[in-house]
Amino acid sequence: MRHFHRTVKDTDGQDKPMWRTRWSAPEPRWGDAPHPPVLLVFHQVGKRSALKQMERVAELTREHWQGQWAEGGFRIYNGKMPIVATTLELLREHGPAGPAFRRFGRDVDQNLWDAIGNPRRDAALARRAEERRLRLAREAAEREAQRPVCGDCGTKFTDDRWHASTRIDWGYGDSHPHLCDDCKARVLEAERQVEQVERERQEQERQEVEEAQDSKAGRWLGRWRS
Repeated sequence: MRHFHRTVKDTDGQDKPMWRTRWSAPEPRWGDAPHPPVLLVFHQVGKRSALKQMERVAELTREHWQGQWAEGGFRIYNGKMPIVATTLELLREHGPAGPAFRRFGRDVDQNLWDAIGNPRRDAALARRAEERRLRLAREAAEREAQRPVCGDCGTKFTDDRWHASTRIDWGYGDSHPHLCDDCKARVLEAERQVEQVERERQEQERQEVEEAQDSKAGRWLGRWRS
């Protein structure tokens, strides 16, 4: 552990753990940044039991490898040193790829990959990711069920049209909140044409009134002169 705590100057002049210049390490997950794992292989010599020696070393080094329980039913080993142990007998029985390894703090034999990893954490994070995916899918389905449809053509509103139809600007809402963009454009154009026709009609009536007034004024003027 003292070795793992040693630091060297990085290229930017900042202190960096020396071990990171020699071993790669995965990025921290869920605040979990352990040191590189250490593998110990015990062997039976005389009357000294390999398993008993393994248990003894585990107890003496507990402060360096023991993790903390996190919400979700797994341990995190931030700043700790994963220690994995085995015996020659277990290696002979299961081979280096089999369940011949016991990580200190666990009560089951595992393959080396699972022993140095954190399967419970990975499974918990996978469950959370799946729960989040399902929640987002459910929320998206609920939102989709509320999406308005055009009162004319029956087309579903786009997100932009939906937002615009409910937006209030300067105290005024959308003029045709029940129509999609295309139908609204057609209706607005039709309304514009109707307004144009009405303006032209009113202008024509105004001109006719003015002409009638001018004609009447001309007749009165002619009579006065005569």
